[in-house]
Amino acid sequence: MEQHYKLYRVRELADNDEDFVLALASTFLEEVPADAELLKEAVANKDYLQAYQSAHKMKPTIDLFELGVLEDLIVVQDWGKFEKRDEDISEKLEIVLSAVENAVQEIKSDFGL
Repeated sequence: MEQHYKLYRVRELADNDEDFVLALASTFLEEVPADAELLKEAVANKDYLQAYQSAHKMKPTIDLFELGVLEDLIVVQDWGKFEKRDEDISEKLEIVLSAVENAVQEIKSDFGL
């Protein structure tokens, strides 16, 4: 439990209301994988605006659940924001996608979702 994510800040935000913690975990599962897929496609297609928007949308949740990849996500976001055509961000993207996948699997298991 909580190997690939942390609930400390989630519980703090929820004031230890476990129903609210569950709601936040469910929201994570609904939104973050879909956003990660959009981000992956945007980077593959060099759609800088979509990459920026997807990464930017993911940042608060990635930070709240403390996946440990916020700095990597910001690099990907800035790649899109500043259209860094000469920069290869595939390694940073893979770090983010892997962290999201690990957290998704663990949250599903931990919360029985």
